[in-house]
Amino acid sequence: LLCASGGCLEQGELQRRLPGRPSAKQLALVLQDTQRFTLVRRPSEAAAAAAAAAAAAAAAAAAAAGSGTEVVVLATSPVRLCQEHGAGCDGQCGRLHLCKYHLKGFCRNQHERKECRFVHNFHSNHNFLVLSQYGLESLNSDELRQLLLQNDPSLLPEVCLHYNKGDGPYGSCTYKKICTKLHVCQYYFRGQCRFGSSCKRSHDLLQSDSYDKLERHGLSYDIIKQLPSIYRNMYDIKNGNGNMYDMEDSMSSPFKERKHSSSRESSTTNNDELEEICLYRLYRGCGFKDKCIRTHFHLPYRWQVSDGKIWKDLKNMEDIEAAYCDPAYTGIENVVAETGSALPRISFLNMSCGLEKVRRLSTASSVTKPPHFILTTEWIWYWKDEYGLWQEYGKKDVDHVAATVSSEDLEKAYVSKCSPTLNFKAGRHEYEINFADMIQKNLRYLTKREVCRRPVFVSQEEVEKTRDRSSKYAEEFKGIPSHWDKSALPEVGFKLIELDSSSEEYKKVKEGFQRTMPTTVIKRIRRVQNPSLWELYQWQKEQMQKSNGGNAVDERSLFHGTSRKYIDAICQQNFDWRICGLHGTVYGKGSYFARDASYSDNYCREGSRTKIMFLARVLVGEFTVGDSSYVRPPMKDSYSFYDSCVNSFSNPSIFVIFEKQQIYPEYLIEY
Repeated sequence: LLCASGGCLEQGELQRRLPGRPSAKQLALVLQDTQRFTLVRRPSEAAAAAAAAAAAAAAAAAAAAGSGTEVVVLATSPVRLCQEHGAGCDGQCGRLHLCKYHLKGFCRNQHERKECRFVHNFHSNHNFLVLSQYGLESLNSDELRQLLLQNDPSLLPEVCLHYNKGDGPYGSCTYKKICTKLHVCQYYFRGQCRFGSSCKRSHDLLQSDSYDKLERHGLSYDIIKQLPSIYRNMYDIKNGNGNMYDMEDSMSSPFKERKHSSSRESSTTNNDELEEICLYRLYRGCGFKDKCIRTHFHLPYRWQVSDGKIWKDLKNMEDIEAAYCDPAYTGIENVVAETGSALPRISFLNMSCGLEKVRRLSTASSVTKPPHFILTTEWIWYWKDEYGLWQEYGKKDVDHVAATVSSEDLEKAYVSKCSPTLNFKAGRHEYEINFADMIQKNLRYLTKREVCRRPVFVSQEEVEKTRDRSSKYAEEFKGIPSHWDKSALPEVGFKLIELDSSSEEYKKVKEGFQRTMPTTVIKRIRRVQNPSLWELYQWQKEQMQKSNGGNAVDERSLFHGTSRKYIDAICQQNFDWRICGLHGTVYGKGSYFARDASYSDNYCREGSRTKIMFLARVLVGEFTVGDSSYVRPPMKDSYSFYDSCVNSFSNPSIFVIFEKQQIYPEYLIEY
């Protein structure tokens, strides 16, 4: 019923349409299933109309218009498409084998003479079994399209967050017309734009630029018309109120908790990045300032409550954080709003404050950054023992032997997303942790224990002390190459150092360039000195070596042709795969590099006579032949992925890199 009605219905309307007209209590019991339903508060239609009218008259009055809300029920499902479909999946994946372009409404590979190599049948034998596991086998193709599109962010193009910041027709987006992300108002897609027709951001998906991008993604005209409501549903499912009928003393739903505090899904609008606190701003200062995609705040955590439209800071943030860091606490009383008024109890189980939703913004997990990065969030993993007490993994006490995994091991496995489960031992017992359910299971006796993940508490005073200590460490850091100019090492950003044409460094770069372009005259070569990017690159190299049993990683110097207007963006924040949108994504959606300068020269289109090309250090690691459908390298075994993709395994000349930490933009060649 929900999927046939645009993916959602107002709760009262749902109750009226259901056969037999169940009572409110009966419906509430059904809606407690958070794998199938998400409940959110939205402005009522009357309130929305009033707000729109106010916006049309005067944008400033929009915020005051329409305070009525209604509870909306959204169709939710964990079912997803198989990423390995067509690449050797053995059929045991538990996911749908389906062409993603057929799902989106238009597959260019399906012809009368030649059929697409991917399945176009929602109810094939394999898919019917998968759908049956989730109770979805009775849905028709259109209903399944609605359900999948609003639940799987990877199926739709991202909204450009840089476009939504700054002034001008492209906001702060440096890619402007060639940006492959959608240049539309992110608040319009969330149903939260107060400015209506007076908004300076686009609300029109049918205008040429947005429509062309959506068509390239394989979306049909009928689907494109539905996208505003699909994106809104998707946003609410990821960030919704959770289940309003949950009782405080009931067991925490792992899906709700992870949805709000530690979701592993990658959002189409990339909210994970937007809601991450900027480490550079915490440390010394962010060079991007108000254009930074991350949140700027003075603490490595930030607690906020929603009023239904915007997020507002809570006043006693440090007290809330201290309680949250203790797994024994399921919530906290005496919450104070920014205005000083008292608020209801915060529940950490479903991240709510009364009927309003609560969120915790955070810095990046400590396991995703090099060790010298300060004020990252260190997460501790706990399991609940037979006495109802939380025990940290890897720690031994009187009653329990230590597990063979630590909090750091679990955190690395969790953020890597390589596997939904992790096996370990404690004494003579073997266990399995399910990251989706946050449950530990004894593999012999099948007993289950709750698992939770909480951060280490850091006070504001500790933040200031850590910052001071780190400044002294930064002065002593010796990780940069010995041949760099030590007088040009910026704290933030980069410096370009022109090489002497008689130096060995210059001659080596020139030799590699002219191997395939012998008659081309080089005007100058500059070295890119960005300490932050270099440290990240070296850390990534260490991690890949550890994963490779301590053996050296395949590291190459590769070329990348580009335009002059991208130089600052690449030198500042590394290569972005969106640049590749201009040249196609034959071997995957990543950044493309070439063995031969002559190949990269084809992508150095300049109006003037001078062209620009990067020579980058690239950790290609273990590679395999790519495919246009890849958003990351495929798995090489049950536990790990390849590091990159190539055009040919035996003689690779094109490399596709999906993680920018594997790249360092080392030289700029002008010719």
